[in-house]
Amino acid sequence: MSIGVNCSHCFPRHRPYSPTIVSSSSSLSSIIVCSKIPVRVSQHLQFLSLHPSDMDTSAGPSLFPLHRCKTLHLVRHAQGIHNVDGDKNYKAYMSPEYFDAHITPLGWQQVDNLRKHVHECGLAKRIDLVITSPLLRTLQTAVGVFGGDGYTDRMDVVPLMVANAGNSGRAAISSLNCPPIVAVELCREHLGVHPCDKRRNISDYQFLFPAVDFSLIESDEDTWWKADVRETKEEVAARGQKFLNWLWTRKEKEIAIVTHSGFLFHTLSALGNDCHPLVKKEICKHFANCELRSMVIVDRSMIGFDPSMTNYPGKTPSGLDLPSDVVDEKAD
Repeated sequence: MSIGVNCSHCFPRHRPYSPTIVSSSSSLSSIIVCSKIPVRVSQHLQFLSLHPSDMDTSAGPSLFPLHRCKTLHLVRHAQGIHNVDGDKNYKAYMSPEYFDAHITPLGWQQVDNLRKHVHECGLAKRIDLVITSPLLRTLQTAVGVFGGDGYTDRMDVVPLMVANAGNSGRAAISSLNCPPIVAVELCREHLGVHPCDKRRNISDYQFLFPAVDFSLIESDEDTWWKADVRETKEEVAARGQKFLNWLWTRKEKEIAIVTHSGFLFHTLSALGNDCHPLVKKEICKHFANCELRSMVIVDRSMIGFDPSMTNYPGKTPSGLDLPSDVVDEKAD
């Protein structure tokens, strides 16, 4: 699967299947255009980098069948305790004190504000699935923003988060009337060396977040993080590409993803190289804590297999329907 960002004003006609990015006046900030190919091939992609003179600046908006699209709502976690000292001194990220950092009281205010926004704009009712990185700060953000209302102690309802999870001082969060929340390793933060990016055992998280689905994570212990080896930027981008490929295996069409600044930056930086530089900059800029950006991921190939749920074949019942332009052609 090849990926890029399709700019409506710079789609290159001479490369009809090359990935590109488009600026839109709609509520969505951008479109990620994808041509799916086997995963074993997609791990060796080369992204285009076109000079502005190579672009067709007269091209209009691009059009894609709805059933070949998914809407992604990308969210960076709220402020973590490691962010506070890390902003002052980068070496603070090396401190074991910040192992699997939880979010701060200010971070919880950010969560509350984003929660209010997604409900007021109607987004909360449209999301089919929430995917979260399996670290404490992303789990707290995901359940705080997209979870149900205040939890009431019912034997038949498991809470999304127990009270005071991760020293939060917060009440329990309900799993009622909210989309399923699934933890996925592929969207974790830049791996290695920094203790804040090492996760706990999954069994520990299951106690704190009983209604979150951890079934896709294979190992209870963290086997991905290494104390002396840091992932390269290229490796993070490749993992991001693999994550986007995996999204196409999901049936859900509108998905929120709660993840990390480094993962988002390196994944998105691999996209949009054939766009106007200002659009490329818009796509790739770093996320603020608890920032949400909405994008559309598109399958431009014929490999997509999900049938349309809204298309209608027409001509039912059958009858004469020769188009007028065809009649004109025959007359000519």
